[in-house]
Amino acid sequence: MSVDVEVVRSVDDELVRAFGRLLPQLSRSAKPVDSSVLEKLVSWPGNHLLVARVNGEILGTLTLVTFPIPTGLRAWIEDVVVDEAARGHGVGAVLTREAVRLAREAGARTVDLTSRPSREAANRLYERLGFRTRDSKVYRFVADMN
Repeated sequence: MSVDVEVVRSVDDELVRAFGRLLPQLSRSAKPVDSSVLEKLVSWPGNHLLVARVNGEILGTLTLVTFPIPTGLRAWIEDVVVDEAARGHGVGAVLTREAVRLAREAGARTVDLTSRPSREAANRLYERLGFRTRDSKVYRFVADMN
């Protein structure tokens, strides 16, 4: 399976449809995204939205976020999802390797990501690619937007 990865520069109907299919496979609670949400994501400074294509079809996506802080440039991988039909064929690995390459090119010394323990195959992939578990706690504050 030949996988081509590209950084999204513009939003079109194909991308919106791909997210409509892929996002529910990542999170049951994720709200559907439309072109305006994707436009904001693509145009946001420091964001790199990557898509993986197999035979021209978008079968995976990943968002690389880079941002400067006093200790240097940070890089974070978020919302990695590969279509269920393409899992186990290297799509996630190609996406992740490209994100790491882009992060290094930008000057980041490290790349972080999180993955739920239940995503066993994804966790094995990240370890195989050189990611190591950190002894850290992740805290989340949920702002009540009402």
